[in-house]
Amino acid sequence: MRGSLFAFLGGACITLQGVANSRISRDIGTWQTATITQLTGFVLALLILIFVRDGKWQMVRQVKPLYLTGGALGAFIIFSNITAIQQIGVTLAISTLLIAQLSLTFIIDSNGWFGVLKQKMRLPQFIGIAMMIAGVVILRF
Repeated sequence: MRGSLFAFLGGACITLQGVANSRISRDIGTWQTATITQLTGFVLALLILIFVRDGKWQMVRQVKPLYLTGGALGAFIIFSNITAIQQIGVTLAISTLLIAQLSLTFIIDSNGWFGVLKQKMRLPQFIGIAMMIAGVVILRF
């Protein structure tokens, strides 16, 4: 239950961040907005880290270097979200973003990439993604 609440909170924050970033980028530019967003996110995460202290920094050496670049994807995520929201609106942009996330996670799960447990995908999963795509098509027209 707690995981679902965090997922819901994360989804809400992605939407709010996208809308706020889209508005900011009209005034200062998309990459400038991405820079500010990444910087403020870093500062907040650092402050939380200082107070919570729940990690083991010495273990960072055991993390594959490829995985350490994950945060860099944030700049492209922010740029893409801002651009999509400005061009097609919040609802369609976020709906399309969710389909992209689900489709890629579907591929990752079914192939067992990145060390995740391989999952067998069945007809209900295909139908679910198809229904979401149909929903976006309906939203578009």
